[in-house]
Parts: sequence; C-alpha cells; structure tokens
Amino acid sequence: MTVIDIPGSKSVTARALFLAAAAHGTTTLLRPLRSDDTEGFAEGLKALGYAVRQEPDAWHIEGRPAGPGRTEADVYCRDGATTARFLPALAAAGHGTFRFDASPQMRRRPLGPLTTALSELGAELTHGDREGHHPLTVTARGIRGGALRLDAGQSSQYLTALLLLGPLTAEGLAVTVTDLVSEPYVEITLAMMRSFGAEITRTEEADGARTYTVAPTGYRATRYAVEPDASTASYFFAAAALHPGAAVTVPGLGTGALQGDLAFAGVLRRMGADVTTTAEGTTVRSTGTLRGLTVNMRDISDTMPTLAALAPFADGPVRIEDVANTRVKECDRLDACAENLRRLGVSVATGPDWIEIRPGVPAGPAEIATRGDHRIVMSFAVTALRTPGITFDDPGCVRKTFPDFHAAFDAFRRTL
Repeated sequence: MTVIDIPGSKSVTARALFLAAAAHGTTTLLRPLRSDDTEGFAEGLKALGYAVRQEPDAWHIEGRPAGPGRTEADVYCRDGATTARFLPALAAAGHGTFRFDASPQMRRRPLGPLTTALSELGAELTHGDREGHHPLTVTARGIRGGALRLDAGQSSQYLTALLLLGPLTAEGLAVTVTDLVSEPYVEITLAMMRSFGAEITRTEEADGARTYTVAPTGYRATRYAVEPDASTASYFFAAAALHPGAAVTVPGLGTGALQGDLAFAGVLRRMGADVTTTAEGTTVRSTGTLRGLTVNMRDISDTMPTLAALAPFADGPVRIEDVANTRVKECDRLDACAENLRRLGVSVATGPDWIEIRPGVPAGPAEIATRGDHRIVMSFAVTALRTPGITFDDPGCVRKTFPDFHAAFDAFRRTL
C-alpha cells in the first residue's frame, strides 16, 4: 500500500483566495496549493491592493470588504482561468479602473456570459480585442445587485464568479441558471461561501432552471484548511487501478471532501477496481481487471483525459459522453486525447461531446503533443506506465497545478 500526499486543491485555493480578500479581517489558508495558477491569483490580488503574506504552508490575506485597495491597477492572469474569471468579478465590487490581460492560451478561452452578466449588474466593461475575451477593462463603481439569467453550460466558473460576488453587493443577487456544466464545482463554491458567513438559497423553477439567491451579508475572515486536489489524485488512482497488485491511498479525500472529481474513483470501481472511501481518505486497489464502460462525465470533465489515457487497457470500449465543455479548456482536450491515442496506435472515434476508445496495447516510442495543457501530460503519464518510449513536447506545463508532478509520479511508479 502506497500513501500519497497530494498537493492542495487548485479549485479550493482559488475560491479561498477570493473569499479571504473579500472578508472582514485576516484569513489564514492552511496548505494552499503552490502552483503557477495559484501564485498568479495571489499576485493578482497584490496588484489590486490586497495584502497577501505567503509562508510555505500558510497564506495570510487581509480582507477588504469595500473592494481593491487601489483605484487603478493592471492584472496579468497568466494561464489561470479562475484568476481570469474571478478577479474581474472581485474588482467590480470596488471603485476604480482595473485592466486585466492573460496569456495567449487564456485569451482564447471565453468570458462572454460572465462579462455580459457583470455589465447587466452595472459594471462598465470593455474588451481590448475580441468581445467576450481578454484583455478586459473593468470600470467599477460598486455593485448594487439584482436579478439576472445566466447560461453556464460552457463553464461553471461563470456562475461561481457571480455567486462569490453576491455577498458584496448592496442588495443581494439572484442568478437564474438556464444550463450548468460541472455542477459539483458550484457545490464547492456554496460550501466555502457558507464557511465564510454567506447565506445562499437555491430554488427550482417551473421551466427547469434554478435560481441561486445570495444575501448581501459580506464575508467573515476565518482559518481555512485546503483539502488535497481530487483532479490530481485521479492520476494516481488510475495508475493503481492499471497495475496488478497495486494500491494507493490519498489521505484527506474522504467522505467529507468537497470536490466532485473524487467521483472518478467511482468510475474506476465500475471498471473493476476495488475502491474504499472512509472519513480519512480514499484507497484504490487493482483487481487485475479493467472493464470497458459508457460513462457520462459532464460533472467531472477535468478527469476525462485521465480516463481516456487509461481506456486502451480496458477489456472493452470506453465511451465518455457529455463532455463538450472540454473543448474550451486549456486546449481542445477531446481532440488532444484522440490525437495522442492515435499516435500510440489506439483506435479512437469522437463527436461533438463524446470520445470512444477501443481496447488496444499502446505502442511507443511516441511524443505526446501536450498543447501546453497540464492535464494532457499528467494523464498520459499513466499510459506511459505500460508503454515504454513515451515522451512529452512540453513536460514543464505541469507547473500550472503541480510543479513537482514528474518527481512525485516517478517515485510512485517505483513503488509499483
């Protein structure tokens, strides 16, 4: 049995940074993730005038309920989608002119539904290049609040950004969502907001939509422990399921975990792995069998590449459905997975929102086209366990969420 200490959750760390910045008082985040994305978020807060003090295992953030400490700022969001989507919403609650830009990769990713919503709430937004994309300038005069409708079928981060903003409005916020992808990430948001003192209710509408109503309570500073990253854990879980006789335990991802991506372990259970989840953590153990299956991964789409990379070793086809939103992540992940599996000689078919992988022994040597996407690298590291000769054209892009991934995964491989 191998015990793996997974770094803190990127999703939880980003939300905690927003909440801490908006809260009354000083918040301490315990074991936050240190990666390019989260460091970029912290640097963005500093650029906006928030005081952030970073120690190795604890970050201290002095909250500013009235908004950024500067009336003018330039923020570079790097490759971080949470930075690029959450910080403009935080800035909108303040007063001043705030300019946001991002990497070429992030500039390609859409913002439209969020920026439209912020405009409806009274923020003045202008795009420097393409509508609905970075670069973006926010001219903020505070947010009164009100009601709006939102399509979050492309990214749940649009809804999360607005929910996080809700307690900072003068009158509260009601967001009616007509479509929603990756709903478990919204549940993370709601649970964390409540930990910082927010009050939110959810009602189902007659037309199938749902409305989230957020009271204008503000936030209270707290001491908040960041749980391990469930998406990152998926690579180690998949590796254990693949290797006969292997078993891995990830402490801190147990029955009380916030992250929906822990459901990936349930997918491995359906494929034949032995999976145990207790209050303390989750263990995945190989049974020597990997069955094919059809699975809807709409709610855990960040783990789609993990399953795609594992799929050739199953005894039947693996079909992953309802993952159209993976086409607008760091890269088109459906296309990237298909391209790389074909490079390895695996038979693959794709559609607008699905991928089907047939059984077949991947053959190296082959260079994986990462497209600068950390999840493509970490997923195909699983394939490489059984396929000699796999290399990556940009192995360093894992710095986005797990800078030490290669060393950690190699150490784990040696225990198998």
